[in-house]
Amino acid sequence: MSLTTTQRAHLEQRLREERARALDLLNRDLDDHAGTTRQEEAGDLTLSPFHQADLGTDTMEGELAASNETRIASELAEIDAALERLYASPDQFGVDEDTGEAIPFERLDAIPWARTRGR
Repeated sequence: MSLTTTQRAHLEQRLREERARALDLLNRDLDDHAGTTRQEEAGDLTLSPFHQADLGTDTMEGELAASNETRIASELAEIDAALERLYASPDQFGVDEDTGEAIPFERLDAIPWARTRGR
């Protein structure tokens, strides 16, 4: 069963909302780190931390931030791809790419960029 026009319009709106949310998160995270040094971010008074554990914490926080930025950018790419699929072939939107079966609307409402029915 394919999606109704109302369901597709709802999913388009959900995709746009999720895109705005992801962009906001990504921009906020990038703005938080723009123009600051690790020293400033950590609140250190010197270039070298007072304790080795501080260096480990600083490194971990930097890697976590980079990982989050990568995850959000990947999610944003999936959302953009879903919008392209929706515009290019609206009748095929919501069809599992592996099986050709309809993806349940509830799944699409939760994850509007879903490409498969899930497990």
